[in-house]
Amino acid sequence: MNEQAFSTAERAAVYRAIAERRDMRHFSGGTVAPEVLARLLEAAHQAPSVGLMQPWRFVRITRPALRTAIHGLVEAERVRTAQALGEREDEFMRLKVEGVLDCAELLVVALMDGREPHLFGRRTLPHMDLASASCAIQNLWLAARAEGLGMGWVSLFEPAALAELLAMPSGSEPIAVLCLGPVNEFYPQPMLQAEGWATPRPLAELLFQDEWGSR
Repeated sequence: MNEQAFSTAERAAVYRAIAERRDMRHFSGGTVAPEVLARLLEAAHQAPSVGLMQPWRFVRITRPALRTAIHGLVEAERVRTAQALGEREDEFMRLKVEGVLDCAELLVVALMDGREPHLFGRRTLPHMDLASASCAIQNLWLAARAEGLGMGWVSLFEPAALAELLAMPSGSEPIAVLCLGPVNEFYPQPMLQAEGWATPRPLAELLFQDEWGSR
């Protein structure tokens, strides 16, 4: 056995968190204890980042009126997305796609301003700032599952409108509205799969060897 590996129980816990993580849309209110929220945000902050640029910024939403305004932005984009889907419009409108008003904590994750000078790892792949911030979100997601809390990533919003609402500086960019908090239960499978919206593809279809499409 690799001496650097975790114990059997520790490895099982890591893989369980990965397997049982869900994009949650149904929340049961309640609260998140300050010390738990601190642990979750620290887990997010420990994510890897290209060139150690740490491009993530977190905005905790505490004012009810601001939460309501964010919900308004999400609802407006939900309608526009439904219209863009054409024949699936009605089906989409029946889906629950967010829990902004129901979750215990609401966080906005944004990319910082002034990212252009950070060239380490980004000269040919400038979107690695987004990849780095996504790693932070995934860390938070897995830690939340380990703490028994649900989390949902909402991307239905107009970035410029949300940036203005939060008085964000020019050059920064919101990438996620995160709903976080207690849930009555975790979905046994991804909700969009359970609702018949999409079917996950097996890894074997997405894994190639040496060249694209070669299995």
